[in-house]
Amino acid sequence: MIRTFGWAMGLTVVALGVALGFGGPATALTVLILGVLEISLSFDNAVVNAKVLNRMAPVWQKAFLTIGILIAVFGMRLLLPILIVSVTTGESLGNVVSLALNDAARYGQELAAAEHAIYAFGGTFLLMIFLDFVLDTERDIFWLTPVEKALHRIGKLDQLSVIVALAGIYVMYAIAPDGDRTTVLVAGIAGLLTYLLVNGLDGLFEESMENREDADQHVATTGGAMTTAVFKAGVFSFLYLEVLDASFSFDGVIGAFAISNEVLVIALGLGIGAFWIRSLTIYLVRAGTLSEYVYLDHGAHWAIGVLAVIMLASVDYKIPEVVTGLTGVAFIVAALVSSIAERRRRSDLDEPESAGVHRRATARP
Repeated sequence: MIRTFGWAMGLTVVALGVALGFGGPATALTVLILGVLEISLSFDNAVVNAKVLNRMAPVWQKAFLTIGILIAVFGMRLLLPILIVSVTTGESLGNVVSLALNDAARYGQELAAAEHAIYAFGGTFLLMIFLDFVLDTERDIFWLTPVEKALHRIGKLDQLSVIVALAGIYVMYAIAPDGDRTTVLVAGIAGLLTYLLVNGLDGLFEESMENREDADQHVATTGGAMTTAVFKAGVFSFLYLEVLDASFSFDGVIGAFAISNEVLVIALGLGIGAFWIRSLTIYLVRAGTLSEYVYLDHGAHWAIGVLAVIMLASVDYKIPEVVTGLTGVAFIVAALVSSIAERRRRSDLDEPESAGVHRRATARP
């Protein structure tokens, strides 16, 4: 626990100390609230990340917690919003950086003005993750059994997830304000294409690596070829995780401006949350939690599905961040409780069988 969460604990103490030194107790409290907001909004992200990370080589797992955290904190939660404002306003990056540092209130307004495009992109990306999970015809474990089995059956229709996502993009286009409809349409399609590209490349190189491993059982494969396959698979899995993290960070960044308009304070608070989520992901991998709690993955994907719908609906309706965060946590908790109950049920079934074997083994002829 200390090895996994030690860095997150240390960073939290340092960040709160910096906030306390520069702004006093009120600023430190704001940073803490922002950290909790980020954790609650991205808790399901940790579970899905762990599923992907579990099949990555140890070197990429370490990269996810080191290089990845720098990308998550400074790239996704600090630089990406600046880039979005620059693209939507036509201002240069330098002017937007100056705006963020010197006129945070106006910067927050410009970012809020781009929120429809942000929600369209992120919502579509997350919707595809959810759809590809619930429509997967190879799954044999079901949590919300009646619903998931029905979705499992209709998942046999080829490319159904893409069709549903396109329908969602059209609905966004229809309900969006007149001035934002084209922006929403382009952003939604961009989110769909980004998912198809990154997920497709990840699957391609993952399959290539598996084929090389199978061939290695029959033919001596050079170490360089295998290393290349592993490296490529790791690169695109890493890229997939970073895009996924960006999709989860959008609503947190926008929601943060409802709490504070100080960019550096927001970066400290969301950075704390991002680091805790990364540490939690590593813990889930090392502890083998996903294999022990069989429905946790299901709960995370349903939480992602709800978050995607909320983001898509946000192009016309204002939904409080507390609703988004609590909904995700509720699905995770419900899946965890169901998983614990399932473990006990299996344990109860195994005990009589084990006892019978023991009695037969010890019985005298």
